[in-house]
Amino acid sequence: MINGPMIHPPLLRALAGAGHGAKILIADSNYPHETLANPRSTVVFLNLAPGLINATDVLEVVKQTVPIEAAAIMVPAPEAGDVDVPIHDEFRAALPDLELEEIGRWDYYGAASADNVAVVIATGEARIYANLLLTIGVRQPGE
Repeated sequence: MINGPMIHPPLLRALAGAGHGAKILIADSNYPHETLANPRSTVVFLNLAPGLINATDVLEVVKQTVPIEAAAIMVPAPEAGDVDVPIHDEFRAALPDLELEEIGRWDYYGAASADNVAVVIATGEARIYANLLLTIGVRQPGE
């Protein structure tokens, strides 16, 4: 029996196979999870229904499972105009020691399908631009 915050076997396996510098995409329900993923990525589907399971819940468990050294968020393209994205503040609050890199929508798709993206987690997150690209850090001695 697993003793820790994460008990999802396929996600645990995918994270265990990723190492320092590998990336994890926590993607909202609108994201093209397979068509714009690195073909070597493991896609884990947690998108049971709209709003279930949301991106911030997934982030909370992932950050307790692997060290995170960097993070990037998808921001609206300039042609979208002024779009309010409240979930970005929630991501910042959940990762207070990191500066979140802001990547425009079209460039984000490229970053999120790069060769070093090991895991794509499809969530039921219904809020817009709720995509978070995490970089796995190094486990420190004693952790």
